[in-house]
Amino acid sequence: MNVRHRLPRLRHWRDWQSLVYLAAYPALVVWLWTHGFSFVLYGVLLFLTLGIGVIHHNHTHQRMWHGRWANRLTDFWITLLQGHPTCVFYPAHVGNHHRYKHGPEDVARTYRFGGDTNHLLGYLLHPLQAVIALYPHILGWLSSLRRHWPGVWRYCMAQYAVWLTLWSAVLIADPVKGLLYVIIPQLHGLHWLLATNYLQHAHADGSAHGRVSGPHGEKIQQGPLNYARNFEGLVNPLLFNIGLHTAHHEHSRAHWAELTHLHRDRYRHRVDPALNESGLVPYMTRVFVLGTVMARFRSRSLMPPPPAPAAVRPIVF
Repeated sequence: MNVRHRLPRLRHWRDWQSLVYLAAYPALVVWLWTHGFSFVLYGVLLFLTLGIGVIHHNHTHQRMWHGRWANRLTDFWITLLQGHPTCVFYPAHVGNHHRYKHGPEDVARTYRFGGDTNHLLGYLLHPLQAVIALYPHILGWLSSLRRHWPGVWRYCMAQYAVWLTLWSAVLIADPVKGLLYVIIPQLHGLHWLLATNYLQHAHADGSAHGRVSGPHGEKIQQGPLNYARNFEGLVNPLLFNIGLHTAHHEHSRAHWAELTHLHRDRYRHRVDPALNESGLVPYMTRVFVLGTVMARFRSRSLMPPPPAPAAVRPIVF
């Protein structure tokens, strides 16, 4: 057999960027562990944790490789770099968030926690709130796997074992370095991964307005698509088009490289202009920093007002 046909092949050539991030991140951890702290390189390390989270997200939606074993090895590699099992992304994200699109049944919808808000405190707290809401859902899914698909359950448990073994090993080797170069960056990446939900959906329309049932019970969106915010700046080439969120929701199986033209040609005009942002950093500066002290910089909610209570007729005797 030709050796070339036995080597793993990427499904899409643009995932070479993903492989660069997956190799650069652990290499940088080793360099810092060996040579000591550097503000510049530590900043790069923290940025790469964002990229690892997006790669985790993309690999869940569309497997990176042709071939089962290459994808399974990638699952474990991302688990080690992310600091959490890749398998839980399915029940928490695909089976929940993509199914309900920030609607009333979305377990981690932003307006579930403290009302329909969009401010700095909400952004900082959302990851913790989401974990508290999502983990019972995840544990229920794992319990169902154990009863009905024990092989898949063992696969998930192996990922938990790999993750916890890594954290134990680095803490035993050097508690300070283990925290500084492994655990804290990974927690930063996980916080960002969950907080991105707040960036993309806070003050968007998470109601059922505009959705109707199709012939097979599926939900079809008609009219405006205002359930998500899009970021059109430099975040996209650097972080795998994660900012083009409406197109991703509407085409969750599309490769991230295809989202640029999908957003531009098919969905941008169907989104309220207030939800199409020119860039992530300007948005966060305006809403979370300036908006904290000046009301004119705050975003406005697109959620419809609650229905007025029905008038009660007096009882006449």
